[in-house]
Amino acid sequence: MTTMRNLFIVLLLTALSAPAWSNMSVGVVDLREAVFSSEAAAEFGTGIQAELEEEEQQIRALQQEAEEMQQRLETDGAMMSDSERERLSEEFERKVQEFQQRRGQFEQAVNQHQQQFLQQSRPLIDEVMEELLEEHDLDIILPAEAVIYVKPDYDLTDEMIRRLNEKAD
Repeated sequence: MTTMRNLFIVLLLTALSAPAWSNMSVGVVDLREAVFSSEAAAEFGTGIQAELEEEEQQIRALQQEAEEMQQRLETDGAMMSDSERERLSEEFERKVQEFQQRRGQFEQAVNQHQQQFLQQSRPLIDEVMEELLEEHDLDIILPAEAVIYVKPDYDLTDEMIRRLNEKAD
C-alpha cells in the first residue's frame, strides 16, 4: 500500500513541476570532451607526454619482460628443474608486481596532471559557460553525463570547444 502511495506522490509532484520545466531553456555540454578536445589541452598533453615518455617506455619494457618470462614458463617449464622453474616463477611474480606498481603510479601522475590542467582552465571554462548561457538565453546547462538523450540543437559541446580555442589564442 505504501508503494502505491509513494508512486502516486511522485507522479503528482512530477505533474505539478512540469509547467516549471516547460518554460526552462536547457543546454547540454560534455565538459570533459570540450576541455580535453581544445587546442590548449592538446598542447598540454604534448608537454605531459614528453615529460612522462621515458617512464612509459620503462613500463612497456617491464611488461614485455614479464610476458617473455610467462611464455618461457609455459613453453620450457616442463623441461626445467623444480628449483629453476620456481626461481623463474618468483622472478616473474616480482616483475608483474613491479609492472603493476609502476603502471599505477604512472596513471596517478597522468590523472594529477589532468586535474592540474582542469584547475588552470577553470576560469576560462566558467567564462565560456556564462557566454553560452547569455547568448542562447539558457536557464541551465547540464553536464552530458547526466542526460540520457539530447537533440543536437541543444548540445553545445562543439561550440564550447570552438570558444575555448578562440580565447586561448
